[in-house]
Amino acid sequence: MFSDKNKTVNNSDLTKEQNKIAQGTVFKGSIESQGSFRIEGKVIGNITTPGKIVVGKTGYIEGEIDCDNADFEGEFKGQLKVKSLLTLRATAKIEGDVFTDKLSIEPGAKFNATCSMKGAVKSISGNAKKEKSA
Repeated sequence: MFSDKNKTVNNSDLTKEQNKIAQGTVFKGSIESQGSFRIEGKVIGNITTPGKIVVGKTGYIEGEIDCDNADFEGEFKGQLKVKSLLTLRATAKIEGDVFTDKLSIEPGAKFNATCSMKGAVKSISGNAKKEKSA
């Protein structure tokens, strides 16, 4: 009667689901999810998701993040791995190591991190080798 045996769950549907850590909440530990996140509270630990992470103005994360896209208004300390686009709003404060494909920084954001961007490093070292041999 209440069984969902015939209902199949597609992983692409799960990445559309949004998890939220509300302001005033402190979470310590690792999180793995198929869905995206909105963080307004404090997370001390690691977050892994194939979705998007949005950190609001009151959000704070200390640890490691591995995600597809990220949008920061709050604070982050640690290692940040973003497969596609990392957006830093004017109120964002980022410290640590950043690995991303694309980076967008609004004026006013504090970005005190080492940053490696896919593709750019390869083309720079490739051009340097060509210049030396010429």
